Amino acid sequence: MILVLGATGTTGGEVARQLIAKGQKPRLLVRSPEKAREFEGKAEIVRGDMDSKDSLVSALHGIEKLYLVSAGTNGIDLEINAIDAAKKAGVRHVVKLSVIGADAPALTFSKWHARSEKHLIGSGLAWTMVRPANFMSNALMWAPTIKTQQAFYQPTGEGRWAAIDPVDIGAVAVTALTTSGHEGKGYTLTGPESLSGAGYAAKLSSVLGKPVKFVDVPPDAAKDGMLKSGIPPAYVDALLDLFAAMKAGKADAVTDTVEKVTGRKPGTFESWARRNAAAFK
Repeated sequence: MILVLGATGTTGGEVARQLIAKGQKPRLLVRSPEKAREFEGKAEIVRGDMDSKDSLVSALHGIEKLYLVSAGTNGIDLEINAIDAAKKAGVRHVVKLSVIGADAPALTFSKWHARSEKHLIGSGLAWTMVRPANFMSNALMWAPTIKTQQAFYQPTGEGRWAAIDPVDIGAVAVTALTTSGHEGKGYTLTGPESLSGAGYAAKLSSVLGKPVKFVDVPPDAAKDGMLKSGIPPAYVDALLDLFAAMKAGKADAVTDTVEKVTGRKPGTFESWARRNAAAFK
């Protein structure tokens, strides 16, 4: 049996849906079962939390494979708890959602995940690291100002990045969970095209049928806006670190890993935007 963590979140939800589509009945550990109603009757839903050892022990009973994902500034500590519990429970294989660059960490996010990766590798469990670039779904953070001002604001200048559709992240993880030969491998995932902020704005303009403008802003202004929106300070600093790298051209890379692992090409940002256009209108 497969246990999926974070099934009410972005990639965990994709993994759960795609496992079910393949005829699997995964177990889902969720804080709020009411948020997982789409999976009722299709998956085994268990209420619990990664910071509770009792929850983890119960959820991991009889589990062979684990999709590991967490969120927040304490997410890595929670992942380490889950890895230790998985080892005690006799789990055979852990597929971990990591981040691009965690195998050679230079940015705050990659350093956080490198710590968890190191712990997983040292656990003796079979592992697969899924290391995606920026999620296309992060563009939803632009929706409020696109609705009101037909613009979004980010301190990335002319920097380019190849955002990836969470559907494709889920597909790679599901392939690793359901087929052999992925143990001990790290998969760096991107979308099929690297675009600047202006490039993403042009795609959104085409899909929405109205002009959308990208506006480069100073890091201090971006920081102030993110803090006012309630994002924790440590996470804001990590985002600013990432944005600076994007602006410097350090995220301008495209890999063909999604196609190599799944046998199909990754989706484009335009395709993702068409599926999610209502969020911007």
